[in-house]
Amino acid sequence: MWKMKNCWILKLNKGLYTLLFVCIALVFLSQTQKEYYLFPIKPGQQNFLAGNMSEIRSNHFHTGLDIKTEGRQGLPVHASADGYVAKIKVSSFGYGNVLYLKHPNGTSTVYAHLKDFASPIAEFMQQKIYEARENELEYNPKPGDLPISQGDTIAYSGNTGSSGGPHLHFEIRDSLNRAIDPLHAGFREIVDNTSPIVRRVAISPLTPESRVNGMYRRQEFSLIYSSGAFQVQPTINISGKVGIEILAYDQLDEMYNRNGFPIFEIYDAENRIFRAEVNEIDFNIGRHILLHTYRNRYTRLYKKPNNKFSFYEPDSVLSGAISALPGEEKSITVQLLDAYANASKLKIDFLGELAPTTLDGTNYTSGNQQIEYLENVLVINSSEASAGDLAQVHVHGLSMELPYAYAGKNKRTYLWDMALGIPDSINLCSETIFPKVIAKIPAEKETLIDNGMVKILFEEESLLEDLYLRVNTFEDKGMKGLSLNDQFDYLWQSISVKANMGDFMGDQSKTHMYQLYRNGHRNFLGGKWEGPFINFNTRVLGDFVLATDSIPPSIRPTRINGREIRFVIKDNLSGIKDFEAWVDGRWTQMKYEHKQAVIWSAPLPGTTLKGEVVLKVRDRANNEAIYNGKI
Repeated sequence: MWKMKNCWILKLNKGLYTLLFVCIALVFLSQTQKEYYLFPIKPGQQNFLAGNMSEIRSNHFHTGLDIKTEGRQGLPVHASADGYVAKIKVSSFGYGNVLYLKHPNGTSTVYAHLKDFASPIAEFMQQKIYEARENELEYNPKPGDLPISQGDTIAYSGNTGSSGGPHLHFEIRDSLNRAIDPLHAGFREIVDNTSPIVRRVAISPLTPESRVNGMYRRQEFSLIYSSGAFQVQPTINISGKVGIEILAYDQLDEMYNRNGFPIFEIYDAENRIFRAEVNEIDFNIGRHILLHTYRNRYTRLYKKPNNKFSFYEPDSVLSGAISALPGEEKSITVQLLDAYANASKLKIDFLGELAPTTLDGTNYTSGNQQIEYLENVLVINSSEASAGDLAQVHVHGLSMELPYAYAGKNKRTYLWDMALGIPDSINLCSETIFPKVIAKIPAEKETLIDNGMVKILFEEESLLEDLYLRVNTFEDKGMKGLSLNDQFDYLWQSISVKANMGDFMGDQSKTHMYQLYRNGHRNFLGGKWEGPFINFNTRVLGDFVLATDSIPPSIRPTRINGREIRFVIKDNLSGIKDFEAWVDGRWTQMKYEHKQAVIWSAPLPGTTLKGEVVLKVRDRANNEAIYNGKI
């Protein structure tokens, strides 16, 4: 028996580990102790990373290391520590082929995008696949099934799943299944003496009363590098609370690709007023990166309401916000540190001012759009009107006068906080505008909206923050579409939508809802019809359109012999759903590489491929194609 802090671990015969956690507090501090973990690729040699933890990816933080594999597949992958195989997954998407190992200290390690598993793991998993008759399978072995010793070759590196090139994705997870930075394990295989680099800075107003250089508008600034620091020039005038947002990256020695880094600190003169360190990532709240960043690119150095990440100091709403009294000068320094404590500095000078109502010499105010929806703030730009300066805001039968917030050359900007009420209309003297917001949807509260055209169920965890819902219809290529806000209003979890498609007369069995991107690409979402209504779920907002897919997938054989059957399979719209193959009446596993649209056979050892070959391929609209051949 080994005794560790806060838990006891029993080691049984043949590598069977039983973890008995006798305290509520599980092991964490000791879980990344240096020298415990072996580097999984070419241990003892210098390695290079294509990605690291804390790197901003699409809708999530990167949760581990992407270790380069010389641009090729097939490098041996070594077990980072003693333990056993806790989970195996064969998949064409996401992590691809992946192994999860459990270790005596309570942590797990993850090895993803693998080409192949090593023996005996490969034989074990293939047997389970044939028992289940599933081409792709996730399986959890028992602790005694596949014991592992540190340094064992457990797999071979690959490019499976969503990988964009050959590499190994490697994670360390704590006993609560949170990702922790593998670089804290002290791997000597990675060399980094290079400090982070800042590309651009943005300053955002954080309340309706805030201004940046006189305007309620997020503004981006270019930088110079002088006296050992990145600097914004000139001084930025601010009113109320504003937030700093940074576009920056890190690089490792001898590497060209851009990585993330974990630590941001704000200093007001010599006093540190804010710190954020991405030291662990809870997968359950990973999409809160959409609150931590601006449009998944700039890191916000302030904490937005409802952001559930806890790596901020102080950990309070709008911590990190900058404010200055009228006439007060503030010299702010932002320090950026990577996992190896390489540091860079960014300097920004602010000057506090009373929010001006006139922007001298400026022929624009808050943009060129007549009306903008910036979270809870309605921004209305209007030309000057001889009839008067006040706008009339009509809210639920009440009429209120609204002075303009500020004016530039031939243009005025009005600001309305929709938390006070959603306007039915706004009279600007020269014209009347009708905002498209139909309802406020509060975060963390189940809400059902039904306006006859669309019925939407928001669950308690659907929203990251309060949503001011806008609903519109449109047509694309003769098919009816639905707009729900836009792509930059983000969801946490899915919402259920029931949309009235009116007099649609096409084939409902082959017609589904698709997410429509700005470049015209359509991504299958599915949906079930109930009369003129289609029900579908979505985890994104934006544009959605009906599309009909009645064309079966295409099947093109490229190799048919006794050693292997191989095909190229493609679909024109909805995408491949599944496929099955039989040789001489026996089910045969087919592996799939969606990036090349190739499937190929993986028969059991000793099996001869001979006889009739049947391959069935279905797309997501349930169109089926069948290939018949013979070996």
